[in-house]
Amino acid sequence: MNILFISLGCDKNLVDTEVMLGLLASKGHQMVDDENEADIIVINTCCFIHDAKEESIQNILEMAELKKKGRLKVLVVTGCLAQRYKEEIIEEIPEVDAVLGTTSYDKILEAIDEALEGRHHIEMTDINSLPFVDAKRLVTTGGHFAYLKIAEGCDKHCTYCIIPKIRGNFRSVPMERLIREAEELAEQGVKELILVAQETTLYGKDLYGEKSLHKLLRELCKISGIQWIRILYCYPEEITDELIQVIKEEKKICHYLDLPIQHASDAILKRMGRRTSKTQLKEIIGKLREEIPDITLRTTLITGFPGETKEQHEELMEFVDEMEFDRLGVFTYSPEEDTAAALMDNQIDEEVKEDRQAELMELQQDIAFDLAEDMIGKEVLVLIEGKVADENAYVGRTYKDAPNVDGLIFVNTDEELMSGDFAKVKVTGALEYDLIGEII
Repeated sequence: MNILFISLGCDKNLVDTEVMLGLLASKGHQMVDDENEADIIVINTCCFIHDAKEESIQNILEMAELKKKGRLKVLVVTGCLAQRYKEEIIEEIPEVDAVLGTTSYDKILEAIDEALEGRHHIEMTDINSLPFVDAKRLVTTGGHFAYLKIAEGCDKHCTYCIIPKIRGNFRSVPMERLIREAEELAEQGVKELILVAQETTLYGKDLYGEKSLHKLLRELCKISGIQWIRILYCYPEEITDELIQVIKEEKKICHYLDLPIQHASDAILKRMGRRTSKTQLKEIIGKLREEIPDITLRTTLITGFPGETKEQHEELMEFVDEMEFDRLGVFTYSPEEDTAAALMDNQIDEEVKEDRQAELMELQQDIAFDLAEDMIGKEVLVLIEGKVADENAYVGRTYKDAPNVDGLIFVNTDEELMSGDFAKVKVTGALEYDLIGEII
């Protein structure tokens, strides 16, 4: 059968997609990227914020139209939207044949087989289970980098977030399973491992009685073939001295951390249910920069949270100006049903949210450009990701940039390079968020 996969949302969702692709490929199914050639379409959905929910619903409706026309035999919906709205999906979109929840992706083969026999299939296993699939993931990121999901779920219960209700409690993947998966990825040619979870910094606490991310990193660094290891989604308050030490000592670990802080006003942080204060954030950021002077720090912010005053927005602007994050993204607050924040008083107008987002991004653009200009003349190691069409130039990333969220470097050279090659590059120019360089 020809199968088209549509994977929406975050990189953690993408890992689930790749696991399902591996299962299907192991049974001889063929993957296609054109819906008109597909016998089966699987949509792995997201519903983290309103826009993501809309995108997921739109994709389901579009593919349901194909089903009506008769070419498509089976339509399967999986992931977060499926977990949260299973009854609504089946009732309102009868063209959907199977719905799998967030911990049911290991049942994809059974769901498709039943659908082909004309039976609807709804699979919702325990939200706090941790499926184990003994099939090789089918990496979809180009082959030279891959995400390694080290934990599932979250215990934090921030007031704006629906994740614990659709992904369950925090639970770590056993270390031996992760090492085996990383070794398999390395055998497939992966050179950069990117560690992801709802929160990577708590890894191992539930299994081993203590935070064990530093121990996992030591083991992953031993795998030959892996040259870069990058860590995303680190809650600042959970960063340990042991973690900082392992980042300093292990050459394979990129001097890069993603710290989603969300805000800097103590009053807003408290309303969000966050565990840090502005003073603590400054201390953690200061410590990281003191211990690892060349560290790149990425963060994400939420603007327009219920009750956010003009003064609190200004306080956040001042904090961003002072901290000079290397990379920064800003989301406007999205009220999600079944969250405490959606019921709070003083919801902010969309126009105000968007104005505040624009102000923050304009400020960050100036910071990012200054930091990029500071790179001119420096030599950096670049992971090549592809060739620029019709030019003697390639596009790649430095250790300072995670794929799909950060900047790029454009490398001018007459040499023949391949995706996945590492090259030493001298930075010769800077754009707003990207760099220009030449092979040394």
